[in-house]
Parts: sequence; structure tokens; C-alpha cells
Amino acid sequence: MIRIIVDDKIPFLKGALEPYAEMVYLPCKQISRNIVKEANALLIRTRTKCTGNLLNGTSVRFIGTATIGFDHIDTQYCEKHNIKWTNAPGCNSSSVQQYIAGALLKMASEFRFNLIDKTIGIIGVGNVGSKVEKLTRLLGMNVLLNDPPRSRQEGEKNFVNLGTILYESDIVTVHVPLNVVGEDSTHHFFNEKSFKKMKKGAWFFNSSRGEVTDTVALKQALGSGKLGGAVLDVWENEPDIDLELMAKAFIATPHIAGYSTDGKANGTAMVVNSLCKYFDIPLKNWYPENVPQPAAPEITIDGEGKTDEDMIREAVFQTYNIAEDDIRFRFSPSDFEKQRGEYPLRREFTSYRINLKGGTKKVQKMFEGLGFKVGS
Repeated sequence: MIRIIVDDKIPFLKGALEPYAEMVYLPCKQISRNIVKEANALLIRTRTKCTGNLLNGTSVRFIGTATIGFDHIDTQYCEKHNIKWTNAPGCNSSSVQQYIAGALLKMASEFRFNLIDKTIGIIGVGNVGSKVEKLTRLLGMNVLLNDPPRSRQEGEKNFVNLGTILYESDIVTVHVPLNVVGEDSTHHFFNEKSFKKMKKGAWFFNSSRGEVTDTVALKQALGSGKLGGAVLDVWENEPDIDLELMAKAFIATPHIAGYSTDGKANGTAMVVNSLCKYFDIPLKNWYPENVPQPAAPEITIDGEGKTDEDMIREAVFQTYNIAEDDIRFRFSPSDFEKQRGEYPLRREFTSYRINLKGGTKKVQKMFEGLGFKVGS
């Protein structure tokens, strides 16, 4: 029987593989070389660094990370030592879309402007960036896209260069992987030079990786008034974050943009199915059965006297109140990991039905485009 070491914070997993494998559930801090020595597989999240230090001399033949990012896995080492690795691309893309929706709509409300009047620059248009593109187009924003790997592959027609994004965008949002080297390196991609090129008063969103941004340069850009504000879900040196930067951010959260319950269930399912395929375990197209429903899945929106944006805001806030994550984090930033581990239930738009009174066909299509069910 194969032996699998599992990060005990991966949800919905217990019971699924027990008939086929010896399962050992541990906090990520306890996943050490000694523990994994006799293991055949690891199921992990971003906090477990899978390098030679952990893997050398072990029996590990499969690593599955229930996350979209995989910069915590030394992929070259794995390939050299015949260790199959897999991640969960796109598993939480709708969750990040929901997070960005909450941030944009809160910002527009508090600073009294309409999103339809703003230009947003999206850097990185993969699984997540594409969902953010869909959201912002539905909101009527002017959308600029930058994705060098895609523009090399597909041609430049739908993309603009980085300079155009920085000069023209009222809001810049980043959805790139952390690449430390190479043509598409993203380490400190946003630095003093980048922020200087941005429009005065522009906003900066980062929900990708903390190391994509130079913390000192971002603090300087916010402190000088060059930037209008920042929405930050990721930080350099997590979980030891820069409290001065946190104080300057409009919204600050502990790397939970992708932490919807749906996103977690998707990530778990993707790595379980990959593991089953690799080890020839007879469990096909597995998905958790015990995903809890939202407390109030019916949302009534009365459209009288409201703009389309007002109605969308009202619905989004009923599915996810981003301010609660921000307040919880500011109150206790040292509990970074605890807040991630104990993150409350958050279901995505597809789990909700909108009862729309007095809204237009246009706003109904906007709701449906976001994934809401509309009508009885």
C-alpha cells in the first residue's frame, strides 16, 4: 500500500483515499525529510518547500500541490530524479475574480467614482487574469491586457506593452506566476521604475505573489502620493509581512484571494485525480461530496433607482464582504497562517440565485456573465 504524507489543511480529503493508501495528515511545519523518507507521495500547499533538502534519499515519486502556484517545488530537481509533480492550474480563478470584484466595487463606492469611467490594466492573462478580464469587461471598464508569453504565441493584436499599461491605466492588477529567472522573470517586476511610470493617482492590486513587488518601492510610491492606493493580498516574506506597507494599503488580506470553498474543493479534486491516475488507483473523476452551501443562497435585488454597478455591488457584497477579511487581518497580522488555516466559508457566484426586481435585461446578462443564476 502506498504511503502519502498530506498537509492537514488541504480540505475535503479525509476518507477519499484511505481505502487505497496509508494517509498521514500533518501540519506543514512538521513535513520534514525524516517524515517523508518512506513516503511515496506528498500532497501539499505553498508552505512546503519541495527541494533536494526535503526529497533527497526519500521514496517520493509524486508531489501534488493543491494550489495554482508551484514556485515552492524545485521542478528541475523533480524532473532529474523522476518525481512526477502536478499543481492545480485555474482551480481558484473564480475565487480571485470574486476577490477583485469585491475590491473594485468597494474602492469605487468609497472614492465615489464609476468603474465604467476607468481603465484597468491586467498583467498576466492566464486562468486568473482571463476571469478578471471577463469581470472588468462586464463592468464596462476599458481593459488593457499585457501577457508577453501569450502575445509571443498568439500575436500582439489583443495585447499592449508594459509601458502602455503603466502610462494609461487607472488601476493595474497583477496575475503572474513568480519567475525568478528567464525571459519572463517577475521577481520585483514592480519596482521604483515601474511605479514612477504609472499615472499619478493610479491604483495597484497584487494578488499573485508578494515577491513580484519591491516592498520598499511600493511603500515609497504610496507614501509620496504617486499612487492613489493599493489592494494587497500577497506580501514579500510571508507570513512575516511589512506592517508599514499594510498600514498604507487600502485593502490588506493574508493571501486568501483564492480561498473560496469552491477553489479549495477544485484544487483538492485536481491533485487527487492526478495522483489516482499516476498510481493507477481506481477512483475516477473524484470531487468532494461534502462542500457546504452558503447560509443565504437567494439574493433579492431591487433595482429601483439604482445603477447597474450599484446592483452588481449589492450582489457581490452579499456573496463576499472583503472588508471583513481586511479588518480581521489588520486586527491580528501575526495570525497570518491561522487566518488562512481557519478561513471561513466563502462560496462563489455560481452558488447564488438572484431574484431581480426592476432590473434591466442588460444587468441580468451581467449577473449571468458572472455566474449567478437569475430568476426562479
